[in-house]
Amino acid sequence: MQQQNGVYDLLKNLEIALEEGFPIIPRKLTVVKTKEIEILIDRIYASLPVEVQEARAFLRRRDELQLEAQQKAERIVNEAQAEADRKLSEADFIKALEREGNRIRTQVQQECEEIKRRAMEEADNIRAQATDEATRTKEGAELYAEQVLTNLEKNLTQQQQIVKNGQIYMEKLRAESFGSYDVPTSYSSERAQTVSDYSMQ
Repeated sequence: MQQQNGVYDLLKNLEIALEEGFPIIPRKLTVVKTKEIEILIDRIYASLPVEVQEARAFLRRRDELQLEAQQKAERIVNEAQAEADRKLSEADFIKALEREGNRIRTQVQQECEEIKRRAMEEADNIRAQATDEATRTKEGAELYAEQVLTNLEKNLTQQQQIVKNGQIYMEKLRAESFGSYDVPTSYSSERAQTVSDYSMQ
C-alpha cells in the first residue's frame, strides 16, 4: 500500500509539473521542464510493484532455461556415447573368445542403444519441461503485468477526472465571483464561454 501511495504521489508531482509549464497555446501546447518530467517518470517506473519487475525478470530467464536444458541434453548424449564407446572397446578386447565375444558384442550394442535411447528421451523430456515452464512463467507474468497496468491506467483516469472536475468547479467559482462586480460585457461573455467549454468536457 505504501508503494502504491508512492506511485500516486509521483503521478501527482508529474501532474503539478505539467500544470506549472508555460502555456503557449492554452490547453494545447505547453512548455515544460523536460529533465524534471524525465526524473519523475523514472521514479514512477522504479516505484512500480516488485511483482512487475519480477515478471520482467522471469521473461529474461526463459531463454536462460532453454539454453541450460539444451546444454544438459547435449552433455547426457555425449556421456552416453562415451559409455557406449567404452563398452564397445571392452567387447573388442575380449573378442578373442569367439563364442562369448559375439554374444558380448550383441549385448553391449543393445545396452548402448538402450542407453542412448533413454538419454535422448530424458533430454527431450528436460527440453519440453523447460519450454513448458518458461511458457507458463511468461504467460503468468504477462497476465499479471497486464492486470497491474490496467489497474494503474484506471487509477490514472480517475485521478485525471478528479483534477478536471476540480478545475471546472474552480472556474465556476471564479465566474460567480466576477458576476458580483461590474465587468465589461465582452469579458463576461468570454468567461461564460470558458465555463461552458469545461462543462461540456
